[in-house]
Amino acid sequence: MQTRLWSVLFLFILCGVVNAQNNDITIKVLSEHEKTPLLGATVLFEDLEKGAITNADGIATFKEIPSGTHHLMISFVGFKTIETEVTLPSSKELIFYMEESKGELDAVIIQSTRSSRDIRRIPTRIEVIGGEELGEKNMMNPTNISMVLRESTGIQMQQTSLSSGNQNIRIQGLDGRYTQLLRDGFPLYGGFSSGLSIMQIPPLDLKQFEIIKGSASTLYGGGAIAGLVNLVSKTPDYEPALDIMLTQTHALGSTVNVFYSKRNEKYGISLYGSGNYQKIYDPEDDGFSNLPETTSFAINPKFYYYPSEDTTFWIGLNGTYDDRIGGDINTVENDGNGTPEYTEENISKRLSSQAVYTTKLDSLRNFSIKNSISYFDRELNVPNMQFKGKQFNSFTEVTLQHNYEKNDWTLGANLYTTNFNEDENSPIQRDQNDVTFGAFVNSTFDLSEKWILEAGLRTDVASGWGIFILPRVSLLYKNDSGFSSRFGGGLGYKTPDIFTEEAEFVNFQNVLGIDQNSLDAERSYGLNLDFNYKTKIFNETVGFSINQLFYVTSIEDGLLLNTNSAGLFQFENAPGSILSKGAETNVKFSYNAFKWFFNYALIDAKLRYLPGNPQKPLTAKHNAGSVIMYETSTWRLGYETYYTGTQFLSNGTETRDFVTMGFLAMRNFDWGGIYANFENFTDRRQSRLSPLVTPTVSNPTFSEIYAPNDGFIFSVGIIIKPFGNHSEHHDDH
Repeated sequence: MQTRLWSVLFLFILCGVVNAQNNDITIKVLSEHEKTPLLGATVLFEDLEKGAITNADGIATFKEIPSGTHHLMISFVGFKTIETEVTLPSSKELIFYMEESKGELDAVIIQSTRSSRDIRRIPTRIEVIGGEELGEKNMMNPTNISMVLRESTGIQMQQTSLSSGNQNIRIQGLDGRYTQLLRDGFPLYGGFSSGLSIMQIPPLDLKQFEIIKGSASTLYGGGAIAGLVNLVSKTPDYEPALDIMLTQTHALGSTVNVFYSKRNEKYGISLYGSGNYQKIYDPEDDGFSNLPETTSFAINPKFYYYPSEDTTFWIGLNGTYDDRIGGDINTVENDGNGTPEYTEENISKRLSSQAVYTTKLDSLRNFSIKNSISYFDRELNVPNMQFKGKQFNSFTEVTLQHNYEKNDWTLGANLYTTNFNEDENSPIQRDQNDVTFGAFVNSTFDLSEKWILEAGLRTDVASGWGIFILPRVSLLYKNDSGFSSRFGGGLGYKTPDIFTEEAEFVNFQNVLGIDQNSLDAERSYGLNLDFNYKTKIFNETVGFSINQLFYVTSIEDGLLLNTNSAGLFQFENAPGSILSKGAETNVKFSYNAFKWFFNYALIDAKLRYLPGNPQKPLTAKHNAGSVIMYETSTWRLGYETYYTGTQFLSNGTETRDFVTMGFLAMRNFDWGGIYANFENFTDRRQSRLSPLVTPTVSNPTFSEIYAPNDGFIFSVGIIIKPFGNHSEHHDDH
């Protein structure tokens, strides 16, 4: 009996010793200002070489930490690092508040991959434009986002109409229909509105651009063969924000942009309004417009409701009106009185809604549901022809996200509908209805501290076109010396519609509708590999970074517009592939207030279904750019130079290469700032290289557009910020 008592006592003592030596501890990391959890913060017991990453609740958990005093370090991009001593045993949960570090880089959280991870821990290659660069482009062109996209490496804005100024985005040489445009994760403008979409998105209420190049159909469905662009809107904060931006150009273009936002504990609001008027502009004095007369308005109110810390609901409305008319100057200025000559007018109206509900089910799971309904009405008028119709789109998506310690999962399903109804008086009826249901899963695994794997699978059922299974995979390697590399690839598809660049170029005149019995959906595969390195050189006085990308995208059954025996335009599938391959180089140097960016893009886009595999028309094989910035709290100065190499027209003619230059100067004050922009101040215009319009004016023949046609544009503006002038800083990748 006595022996048993001593044995039991010994076990209690032993357990006490074990408990005294090893401790389970939870560390919670919150932001000091908003008291919100920080996802992705690094918590490290340096002397023990034990580390962990905080989850969605800002919690990092450790097991079997020895008793005693240990050195603890907590770090997170954009916040001041915490270094302190902790003595164990103590409370099982320690809470730390991190202070934002002004002037440091903010953490870049990506929405387009539906991940709440920081960009440095996402295997998918994503380019982010935000903060300083986005603000600079806003001043260069406050009316739309074309400037932001045009000056990004490997992206071309292809103008399809001289008279209306319609533009399409081309990523790595591939047509605009292969790029999916999103706003806050919602598909944005397609089909009938695609040629005008870029021109109708003002940039002031956007805080971030996310660009994924290469097949991204697994993420958001068909159409993302070349990639996707997600526009991330500003959201209300506890501090009110009011931005008023007024711009005037010497070409008689006037723009007003206003953005306001504010929130409290339960409710929030943001309101954006924009108005633009551009007088018809003819820098050549040839009697034909280079910029159309444009009147446009946009309004976008959003209302937010926060029933708890874990739940957010918001609803938004977006309305735009756009009227642009170009062509013969006298006809436009005299409202068609007298002898009418050639004009082209686009009148479009858009109304769309967005609703999003997100909630945290528990510490590991997040649920969201979103819906959007949009209506688009467009009327295109040229002499003796009218193309008119209405388009209804709807998008609904449900997702469930699981965030574990070393991996996260996203499961979801969505339904996308498109309904285009052409005016009943049209001689050729080209109505089209498409319904697509998709289900997807995407997961990211931390294989180790240096290797992260992302894999996804989507299955789409497109009514009338078939079933599409779309896998994708990406792998990230990173180390502590500033080097990282990403390798990824996936499959994609695109269902046919009549709204292509070729059809837009001929104003849809004599273009036959889509015949599902004779056409197949376009299919693709894409691969990319990039290397990224960051360091400091010259005794750590100069920051240096370089990113090198290699890519290849192949498209089978590409949609072509050919002429049939009756002289009408008819869509057909290409008998061979379209292959785009190349490389992109981005280099950045920074020294004190100076930054220098250099980029180069090699775009080798071949039409392999034609003899000799010619380069894709209107695609420069070589492009380069240089931007020098000087920025302080008082001044922002920028000098840009862009080179565009030779291109081929559809008839095989080779164009001349050209260089454009721009200069921007801004003076900051406590209340805002004033700025002046000298865009294309060397006045490079296509008309200086080759004719844009061939007479007569009543029946003109238009050349394909491969260079700027508006020439030098000088603008001045003022930005008013009544609640203070706060600089934004984002990491651009």
